[in-house]
Amino acid sequence: MIRKFFRHKFTKIFIAIHVAILLFLVGLFFYFKTKSGDAYNKALANVPYDVIIVPGYPFMGDNWHDIMRTRVYWSKYLIENGYTQHVIYSGSAVYSPYTESVVMKLYAIALGIPADKIFTETRAEHSTENLIYSYRLARAQGFEKIALATDPIQSVLLMMYAEDKVNDVKYLPIRYRLLDSVYEKDPVIDPSTAYVDDFIALPERESFFERLRGTMGEGIVFESKRIN
Repeated sequence: MIRKFFRHKFTKIFIAIHVAILLFLVGLFFYFKTKSGDAYNKALANVPYDVIIVPGYPFMGDNWHDIMRTRVYWSKYLIENGYTQHVIYSGSAVYSPYTESVVMKLYAIALGIPADKIFTETRAEHSTENLIYSYRLARAQGFEKIALATDPIQSVLLMMYAEDKVNDVKYLPIRYRLLDSVYEKDPVIDPSTAYVDDFIALPERESFFERLRGTMGEGIVFESKRIN
């Protein structure tokens, strides 16, 4: 019966499709791992940086999400180990009424990062905007050596996006093994200063396709092909 099942044409097609998907996902995993590793190693040659850019993540009003937690701890690691002197947290109030970058700053201060080392970019609603708006803020502050410090996959995607727009940003993707000894506590903060009273969530303001265009960076206005 089992032999008959595997001889069935539909079964063969079904298995072939799933094997192809699995191979694609495995290949994609190794692509992102290799690409982010290469970017990290290349960025090490330019340490220390004047500032790192750290994209935000939604805060729902109680405890921070693991993604936000990891990004803030990574910025703490980079500052304390001499990779950078300053950090820009980037993110508006997008999916909750809390401005992401302000919440991240509050957590960072609670973890011991000096407030005068922190800047917030509060306009960005998409990852592409996190990069470009924070880059512009960094330049306005006089910073020259700039790096993006976020998750490996997001790093690679933004690297591909920025290829023909920003040519002097380096990438320090999170090295999770380096954070094993860094996780110490989940500090308690008062997020009230990050709260936006007249908040309207992004999905209520924009359609799916409008949000997709924003994710692709099509809402960003450039004076020229490259911004630097």
